[in-house]
Amino acid sequence: MAKEKEIGIVIHWYDKIKVAVVRLSAPLKIGDAVKVRHGEDEFDATINSIQVNHENVKGGKKGEEVAVELPQKAKEGSVLVAE
Repeated sequence: MAKEKEIGIVIHWYDKIKVAVVRLSAPLKIGDAVKVRHGEDEFDATINSIQVNHENVKGGKKGEEVAVELPQKAKEGSVLVAE
C-alpha cells in the first residue's frame, strides 16, 4: 500500500454550511478524492468547491488556507489525506 500524502489540517468548521477551513501542506484541486481523518473516525470526500477569501478557485497551493465543502462534519484538527 502506498504511503498516504497529507494534504492539510482542518482549522475551522462551519456547521450550517458544511465548510471546513483547511491549512494546506500540499496542493489541492477540485475533483481530488480525499479522506478526512480525526482519530478513529474517517470519511471519504471528493472536493467539489474550493474558495480563497470567498472567491471560487480551481485549487489551493501549499501554505494557503482554503475553504472546502465536505459531506459531513470535520472537527478542528482533522487531517485531509490524498487517496
